[in-house]
Amino acid sequence: MAKKRILLKIGSNTLTKETNHISRGKIEDIGMQIAALKDEYEFIIVSSGAIAAAKQFVKLDNNDQEVFVKQALASIGQPHLMRIYHENFSDLGLHTSQCLLSYSDFEKENTKVNIVNTINVLVKNQYIPIINENDTVATDEIKFGDNDKLAALTAVLLKVDILIIATNTNGIYTKASFQDEVPETISIVNDLKTLEKEIGDSKSSHGTGGMQSKIEAAAITKAANIETWVVNGLKDNFILNAINNTIPFTKIV
Repeated sequence: MAKKRILLKIGSNTLTKETNHISRGKIEDIGMQIAALKDEYEFIIVSSGAIAAAKQFVKLDNNDQEVFVKQALASIGQPHLMRIYHENFSDLGLHTSQCLLSYSDFEKENTKVNIVNTINVLVKNQYIPIINENDTVATDEIKFGDNDKLAALTAVLLKVDILIIATNTNGIYTKASFQDEVPETISIVNDLKTLEKEIGDSKSSHGTGGMQSKIEAAAITKAANIETWVVNGLKDNFILNAINNTIPFTKIV
């Protein structure tokens, strides 16, 4: 049987476990789950976190425009982020590879073919592609969406079965329950217009995306008949538990 393909999008808030440092424990948690599921699923990761990684090591002159400082931090932090993935995943027998993409790559047919062919070769040879936006030349992810849209476009391009967006809530909550401070997760969503009415405009502490960007990502994947799951990535074993349906999360079908 062919393995199911999962694209896992991990934001900065998940990778830092809502602190100011990349959490090796969280990356190990993700790696252990991938190792446990590798006979049934193949994984592609879209990971933020380069800027958060850099902030652990350097402090740059802030006299320049903020977006240029963030681009410089991304350039410094990306190798550190990949090193942390490599060290934790290799201990589990998992191989990693780096792919840097820009939104403009999805506008050129020959570039899209090259992306698909390269990533398919990596996955076929048991390498996990870890994708991030090439922030040195592009600023979209820094300013908008925290890689949610990039994950959705990549999911469609690579014809994945499920896009899992790891966030810091138990999926998407009903507006009424959130306002009452007893959050209730919306389990299944068929109509995104109805879902739009339930969300707020809050942003996470490290990321630039909120639930709006996740719904916009889900609209892209839904049009391609790909399920999107919004899952609490701060919890241990969140991928395994979502697959086994033992935790509350939102499934957009």
